[in-house]
Amino acid sequence: MKEAFVDKNISLTIRDTDIPVPGPGQVLIRVVVSGTNPKDWKMPPLWPTDGTPANQGDDIAGYIEAVGEGVMAFHKGDKVAAFHQVMTPHGSWAEYAIAHDYTTFHIPAKTSFEEAATIPLAAMTAALGLYQRLKLPLPWNPTTEPLPLIVYGGATAVGAFAIKLARLSNIHPLITVAGKGSAFVETLIDREKGDTVIDYREGDEVVRAKIQEAAWGRSIHYAYDAVGEHGSHQNLGAVMTVPGEVTTMELLPSSIYQPPEGITMSWTIAGSVHFPPAAGKTVEDAEFGAALFQFIGRGLAQGWFKGHPFEVRPGGLAGLEGALHDLRAGKASAVKYVVRIGETEGVNP
Repeated sequence: MKEAFVDKNISLTIRDTDIPVPGPGQVLIRVVVSGTNPKDWKMPPLWPTDGTPANQGDDIAGYIEAVGEGVMAFHKGDKVAAFHQVMTPHGSWAEYAIAHDYTTFHIPAKTSFEEAATIPLAAMTAALGLYQRLKLPLPWNPTTEPLPLIVYGGATAVGAFAIKLARLSNIHPLITVAGKGSAFVETLIDREKGDTVIDYREGDEVVRAKIQEAAWGRSIHYAYDAVGEHGSHQNLGAVMTVPGEVTTMELLPSSIYQPPEGITMSWTIAGSVHFPPAAGKTVEDAEFGAALFQFIGRGLAQGWFKGHPFEVRPGGLAGLEGALHDLRAGKASAVKYVVRIGETEGVNP
């Protein structure tokens, strides 16, 4: 099979490799479309630690090809999307990829593979932050009281999914911060329930003033920072009410920014759905992820959940290098880059 590897300089090579075999609790997926994420260019300089080029792809959309021992919910030919385990072999930048059964979900015939490939990592990152870190009301037990929430970076895929999920939880007002993707964010929020979009390009002081104004005098105790840079931590720390909780995707935020007393920060990574429960606990991120992915699959089938806008990069796997460089340059706004594996030179249609 054809498989793409990226080195620490974000240079790509495509090799012929063996088709992997699923282990217990795993599924082998024939990849139709793979997604990309900012972590795909951020990780190569850090992992593998010896600098070996790696297949960093984690967003899979395709068909079940084979299942490992103990897998009961999936069968060959099923149309699925899946979240590959970060920093392990056999990612989505290949004709075939491996995922665990609990990070795989069925997608309906009406959902394109391109749309499905935008969902796994970003939607799970959003969900973990909202529900496992901030402990906000779940969609199947929505709040009935006003609950202000700041989503910083609403046009990013993670931010957009955070908005979509928060609305399912009836969380309002949603105070979203965005830039050139503001028009897209407007399509996600509900102005009638007090939601708003604030343009960070107006400057930090304006952003802080408008966040407080958008709360209509209510305390702001929760924030999802889907940016984690360019002053987002500082702006949130300046406007939130004690006790306040911020979750961010930025690596080790406490070492970069010390929040004011009474404002706590947590770190959200989608990869935690692959961590087994700690000793003495039966339900943690892995079990939450398993339930949430099935919830998303139902939402796609019933029409109350959708993926993120996408742009197909031409050339199949060969298109990944340009996509990663554009991600690093910050060119992706309100869009996810995806590739169709079948467009890769040498792949049989």
